Amino acid sequence: MNQYSKRREALLYHAKPQPGKIQVVPTKAYATQRDLSLAYSPGVAEPCLEIAKDTDKVYKYTAKGNLVAVISNGTAVLGLGDIGPEASKPVMEGKGLLFKIFAGIDVFDIEVDATDIDKFVETVKAIAPTFGGINLEDIKAPESFEIERRLVEELNIPVMHDDQHGTAIISSAALLNALELAEKYIDEVKVVVSGAGSAALACANLYIALGVRVENIIMFDKDGMLVSSRTDLSDLQLKYAKDGEAVTLSQAIKGADVFLGLSVGNILTTEMLKSMNANPIVFAMANPVPEIDYDVAVATREDVIMATGRSDHPNQVNNVLGFPYIFRGALDVRATKINEAMKMAAVSALAELAKAPVPEQVNIAYGETKLNFGRDYIIPKPFDPRLITVVAPAVARAAMDSGVARRPINDWDSYVEELLNRLGNDNKMVRLLTNRAKTDPKRIVFAEADHLPVLKAAQIVMEEKIGIPILLGNKETIEELKKEIDFEGEVTIIDPKTDEENTRRNHYAQVFYDKKKRRGVQLLDAQKWMRERNYFAAMMVNEGDADAMVTGFSRSYPTTVKPIMQLIDKAPGVTRIATTNMMMTNRGPIFLSDTAINPDPTAEDLAKIALMTARTVRLFGMEPVVAMVSFSNFGSSSDKNAVKVREAVDYLHQNYPDLIVDGEIQADFALNAEMLSDKFPFSKLSGKKVNTLIFPNLAAANITYKLLKELDKSVSIGPIMLGMDKPVHIFQLGASVEEMVNMAAVAVVDAQEKEKRFRMSKKPE
Repeated sequence: MNQYSKRREALLYHAKPQPGKIQVVPTKAYATQRDLSLAYSPGVAEPCLEIAKDTDKVYKYTAKGNLVAVISNGTAVLGLGDIGPEASKPVMEGKGLLFKIFAGIDVFDIEVDATDIDKFVETVKAIAPTFGGINLEDIKAPESFEIERRLVEELNIPVMHDDQHGTAIISSAALLNALELAEKYIDEVKVVVSGAGSAALACANLYIALGVRVENIIMFDKDGMLVSSRTDLSDLQLKYAKDGEAVTLSQAIKGADVFLGLSVGNILTTEMLKSMNANPIVFAMANPVPEIDYDVAVATREDVIMATGRSDHPNQVNNVLGFPYIFRGALDVRATKINEAMKMAAVSALAELAKAPVPEQVNIAYGETKLNFGRDYIIPKPFDPRLITVVAPAVARAAMDSGVARRPINDWDSYVEELLNRLGNDNKMVRLLTNRAKTDPKRIVFAEADHLPVLKAAQIVMEEKIGIPILLGNKETIEELKKEIDFEGEVTIIDPKTDEENTRRNHYAQVFYDKKKRRGVQLLDAQKWMRERNYFAAMMVNEGDADAMVTGFSRSYPTTVKPIMQLIDKAPGVTRIATTNMMMTNRGPIFLSDTAINPDPTAEDLAKIALMTARTVRLFGMEPVVAMVSFSNFGSSSDKNAVKVREAVDYLHQNYPDLIVDGEIQADFALNAEMLSDKFPFSKLSGKKVNTLIFPNLAAANITYKLLKELDKSVSIGPIMLGMDKPVHIFQLGASVEEMVNMAAVAVVDAQEKEKRFRMSKKPE
């Protein structure tokens, strides 16, 4: 994608289907006149009177306790500089989105037209009663230091300038672990800092709090080394100014143990890196071009321990590891401020989390066999689901211990459960899925690439490095459509009907005929079918000319699935094909089966569908908790449709006792843990959060997933084919571009898994 195309896509993302990235959503009923009379006049007067008597009750009756203001004046926006408050709004909305999806915190973004410190502070103080906390963002130094200092002192709610402290907290956690691996003492290391802005100064301050000696820190800005004879330094910078003559960066870094870069790209040369002490620690955090390229650094020094601000290398110092959970913990105890104890607690929690065993879900997301604490893993990954349950409680405890918490937490187990429930529909699973696909992209055939939405999905798959598209369809049409959407780069285009494909087409036909000639297939029929894109694409996968296939956008599911079933074998040991849809609901991901294949499965079929679905759930790093749903609860009906579900459950209990599965059970009981535990405490599902529903027939499953998609606006990934020997997946008719991209990622991950299993089967015992 060229620069123009990227710009257009970014603008369209922010403009359509409605402008912006966040919205306000009601949390109370509003359907009736009674509801409205409670929401506003006259009912609203009652909480107003209660709050007037005791202002602390504002937390009981309003959203203040979960509401953070993201406030900027637009004077230091990303790498764009002083672009003004209006132009900073997309960034502030984006920050609000991150607060919501990672920690369930609501945000109002506020852009203030004030560069004067006094005016800015007074404005924020005047609106502070609305909020439970304030996140300052993209305010230029040195004003940002004074603004934050005054607001922290003058307000009784948490205030933090994330540009400073977020980076400092994450890099400090990385520093502690890097020093442990390097076997160095923090009070002895020599640190060279490239950059003297707000983030660099905050990092240095926190490093000192951890034990680095101030005399062992040498700091540089764009004009050179900070020395006391300079007249252009702020009071905060003077703390790191050295007496005597300035030296160059290359001179200062000789014999250094740590390099901290928050400056400009490629400022650290290989010669400088070679001059550092053994086991050098290099945090090159300029973005997008770090102070030294990661690959260059590790090629120069095998003993280097390196972190960057980039997601495509190990040890990404990403503020999203910190600010959502720091504010979460602060809000939940109604802290009056975010103090040093709370920041240090976040540092320690992050450092310790990196040493703990990594959940399979995270290994899967990053395509790792097993992430372990070491040089390539000194800080947790941003998609680690444990962050909210580790960092937020640590911050909350520190607030309580340091005396700034106004609502202490007594039941920590319940608090952790509450944190998990806050994650909700944040689409983390989609990000995990695409991230996993990117670790080992596969060749994926898009069988209907001469349809614009399919081609757009293929473009995204290629540009995001999810997979390597192979486009099937009319070449002339595809080339024209590519120009229309600025689809650039080398990509294979194949038209199965053209003469140039005669040799391959006839080869595919012969292979198919040889395999199926005793099942009524004629060679002439096979040759004719290979002109059809779905037959051709399936044979490409069968013959190893592609790794996976997706199709179904323009044709009905039964029409599309027929050639797939003819050409692609079932996986070894599988007797029944099925499908599952992963739905991103408000309570988290839920798998629904069978949504597309089996109209009226038997008890035996249902058991097999449950087992195949459970394997797929594990593929996504989750432990399956399976409810076999019906209109009946545990024998309350003798109808044959309830009986077959009961029989399937009996079979699974007898033969797969370790699988958490139960039924027959009605859907509301399956999904409402309190109802289930109250009425059916004997169930294997009691006390568990169900994430998989197996339906008694196709109608129930198909209708349910489509209702969820349309009424609840749940993101759907599927139908995911279960039981096929090859990675072949079918879109729903008219699928959206987003749905097709997600299905392509599923196909790539499926190909990765099948390749892994094949390699394992070939290993000598």
